[in-house]
Amino acid sequence: MAKHTVTLIPGDGIGIETSAAMQRVVEASGAEIEWEIAEAGASMVEACGTPLPDSTIEAVRRNGVAIKGPVTTPVGEGFRSVNVALRQALDLYVCLRPVLSIPGAGGRYDDVDLVIVRENSEDLYAGIEFEEGADETRELIEFCRSAQAGAIRPDSGISIKPVSVTATRNIVRYAFEYALEHGRSKVTAVHKANIMKHTDGLFLRVAREVAKRYEGRIEFDDRIIDAFCMNMVIDPTQFDVIVFPNLYGDIASDLGAGLVGGLGIAPGANIGDGCAVFEAVHGSAPDIAGKNLANPTAEILSAAMMLDHLGETACASRIRKAVCQVYAEGAVLTADIRKATGSTHAAASCTEFTDALVAALTS
Repeated sequence: MAKHTVTLIPGDGIGIETSAAMQRVVEASGAEIEWEIAEAGASMVEACGTPLPDSTIEAVRRNGVAIKGPVTTPVGEGFRSVNVALRQALDLYVCLRPVLSIPGAGGRYDDVDLVIVRENSEDLYAGIEFEEGADETRELIEFCRSAQAGAIRPDSGISIKPVSVTATRNIVRYAFEYALEHGRSKVTAVHKANIMKHTDGLFLRVAREVAKRYEGRIEFDDRIIDAFCMNMVIDPTQFDVIVFPNLYGDIASDLGAGLVGGLGIAPGANIGDGCAVFEAVHGSAPDIAGKNLANPTAEILSAAMMLDHLGETACASRIRKAVCQVYAEGAVLTADIRKATGSTHAAASCTEFTDALVAALTS
């Protein structure tokens, strides 16, 4: 088996623990990985003046594949999201988030198997913002008023929502090609085109144009975002591959995770033409960091996605089988899963859960 060099960004908060657990499980699977450690997060601001050093970006670009733990993002102030910055720096325009039921995980459903494909580069996450009270904000408000673009209060902060033909075509095409490659039957585009006619309307128009090229091979439909959320809760099995603009995809992937047991079991990948970065969907949970309480499943399943990407499909399959085995047995599960299942048994630590996975892989 060839050895692969992978950039590992442990992150902060529980990322340190879940990344270490992931490394143990990957090693136990038999995959030959050489880890190149790179740093990102709040600790880098003092050392480098930025939470995402250029050296970390270059390490990912050089190796082509990375896996990262969660990184804390300040709410309402401070530096912008490291995740967003990394995706933009490396043009990781696809965010891929499978939503899959795991028996024993406490999900509301036991038969969910869908994939969220989220556009990763633009929309409101492009970070084009104007602060309340700033000169440029006042100028923008006056421009909108003069253009009769709608009422904007003078004490507003403003975000701009770019949605392009190019990015939309790329993400919708990716969703259809993913469906073909993985034996999926339908793609659903989600939008709010009834209200935002020049952004979400563009997204829907381009999605329909791309869908025509796959007629007879992949079914296509579209849903308005609010109706989609209702239908996801009522019956998620009606969906297969779902393609979103950036913001809606972020929200919907957390909704999907909630239907199958929570963010602790939700893996993800960010994919571009030259690089791929794999990561758990959940955040850094600083309240439990360093206490050995974190559930590393999402990071471990993200590593399985990474191994598939590297062509190590047998190792990836072994990891998924071990996860399913440990969850089905139900004896060694972390506190979040104990809560989701209503179990009265003692919760396992991150280390104990990882030990059980390693045992399942090596027995």
